[in-house]
Amino acid sequence: MRSDPLAYVAAELEALKQQGLYRPLRVLEDEQRPTTTFDHRQVVNLSSNNYLGLTTHPRLRDRAIEAVRRLGVGSGSVRTIAGTMDIHLELERRLAAFKQTEAVVVFQSGFTANAGTVSSILTKDDIVVSDELNHASIIDGARLSRATIKVFPHKDVDAARQVLRGLPAGRRTLLITDGVFSMDGDLAPLPDLCALAEEFGCVMMVDDAHASGVFGRNGRGTIDHFQVHGRVDVQVGTLSKAIGALGGYVAGSRALIEFLHHRARPFLFSTSHPPAVAAACIAAIDVLMEEPDLIDRLWSNTRFFKAGLEQLGFNTGASESPITPVIVGDGAVAMRLSDRLFAAGVFAQGIAFPTVGRDKARVRTIVTATHTRAELEFALGAFATVGRELGIIRE
Repeated sequence: MRSDPLAYVAAELEALKQQGLYRPLRVLEDEQRPTTTFDHRQVVNLSSNNYLGLTTHPRLRDRAIEAVRRLGVGSGSVRTIAGTMDIHLELERRLAAFKQTEAVVVFQSGFTANAGTVSSILTKDDIVVSDELNHASIIDGARLSRATIKVFPHKDVDAARQVLRGLPAGRRTLLITDGVFSMDGDLAPLPDLCALAEEFGCVMMVDDAHASGVFGRNGRGTIDHFQVHGRVDVQVGTLSKAIGALGGYVAGSRALIEFLHHRARPFLFSTSHPPAVAAACIAAIDVLMEEPDLIDRLWSNTRFFKAGLEQLGFNTGASESPITPVIVGDGAVAMRLSDRLFAAGVFAQGIAFPTVGRDKARVRTIVTATHTRAELEFALGAFATVGRELGIIRE
């Protein structure tokens, strides 16, 4: 009998179970709402990236349905052959105007936007200087490019300067950072990093996935929040979080975007967005421009919930955004906290190594504009009860 060449996979899974880190997939059985049903249990959902509640917004639903009826369910091809539709170009024009850049190209996901762009604009002769907590898609893109990778400590501009000073002259260098860091919810020091890029002649790139629809005027992101327009060469945004649909995009000069049309492998080799997705994203831009109160409600809820966790005695780290981690350190403890909260009616996913450092496990919470005050108070009550039972906080 042939031995199983993948037996080590089962052994690795068993090791995760023994460490208390094994996580089955939670199954959503209803709409992506503030209170919804996962695994047959009604819970307050604090694990969704649906910051503004747009996944169920009537305008997005109606535009998506109309697009299906008018244009069908798929595009049938990659963008460079027969899959570029008028609605894709309309979405890109709207995004470019929104981001105040010359042009935009839409990718199938935020991950492919990052990985495809970094791997396209760099070669093995170039250098990437990257924050140590940048998203995995940035790391993978840098590896695919075969460029030399230099990592600086999180948000440490002086350390980044020392890295740049030590580089050989004449090498193309990309300085890259998240705008909002997805696990800690803190912001990059963009003005200082932009100044650094200008001082050393770097290409400046920002992944603004968790800032899209959250920071800046009408949700234009951290570039707008910090008023560094014209100082960031490559902006990456997402259509999958606050925008409520699916995809990612790159905003920048027209030359950059046309170059990506010819070199970005995810763009070249993946079928383009279904018309319904593009239509929903266009409707989302309309909502951002015409219903700014959604962002105001998001921030009001964020302030209330963050203050409540801190008053209870939880460690919320350096969060400056609706992403508020509850940091407990040990991975098994984080998973027990997550499971006990779920049993108490609150879904806050546990996160441990390798997503975060071995001693920085946490449950990550994200509030939305559509959470009610009663839902947030219920969640805080569950955190208080479970946190005390597990000895994470005291009376």
